[in-house]
Amino acid sequence: MLWRMPRLPRFFVPELPLHIVQRGNDRQPIFVSRADAIFFRACLARGLREHGVALHAYVFMTNHVHLLATPKMAASVPKLMQSLGRIYVQYFNATHTRTGTLWEGRYKAAIVDDERYLLTCMRYIELNPVRAQMVVNPARFRWSSFAANALGVTDGLVEPHAIYLDLGPTPETRQAAYRDLFDSLISEGEMLSIRDATQHAWALGGPAFRSRIEEQSRRADRLPMGRPRKHRRRSDESRV
Repeated sequence: MLWRMPRLPRFFVPELPLHIVQRGNDRQPIFVSRADAIFFRACLARGLREHGVALHAYVFMTNHVHLLATPKMAASVPKLMQSLGRIYVQYFNATHTRTGTLWEGRYKAAIVDDERYLLTCMRYIELNPVRAQMVVNPARFRWSSFAANALGVTDGLVEPHAIYLDLGPTPETRQAAYRDLFDSLISEGEMLSIRDATQHAWALGGPAFRSRIEEQSRRADRLPMGRPRKHRRRSDESRV
């Protein structure tokens, strides 16, 4: 019989954001029409309000979505994603005359160090359409938070993070400072770190950040090769 590693419990540390990715089953499209994206956006807006989640950045790609969000409670993100799965999948199946699952298993999520990695993660998310060669500039892609964060376009989904607000004393200076970040490329190493942490549910941050997360929650990185480390069991481990 095939032996599988047990799933790690969900991360939840108060005031820290999560990078969340939900993909279509077998990488199939989850948005076939503009109406699909509009309905998904409405479902997301409702879920954010009802379950206490602040959304800082997002992108709706053809076959997956990225969200950077801070939950108010341990159950906030699980309930948000459950509501999206229930309402949107029912709509999508009915609209496109299909049955069965739409998602590729459960969503992926990594906790993000807001002192260094948050702005990089925002850029990573909003540059997805450029990397996919769908547009040459993120401003040309409608279904992302770039217009709100970089250009000041009103977006009811977006709630700025404190780190973003620290970019400047006014909306205009913050937007200009944020646009300037896009003048430099995200390194291959940074992209690999974001993808690895999100895929495997690690903490996205430096060694000091990961150590702090392990003290508050659970193991935040893969075990080193060789003899496994011993961890004391914590009574306050997040199980969500």
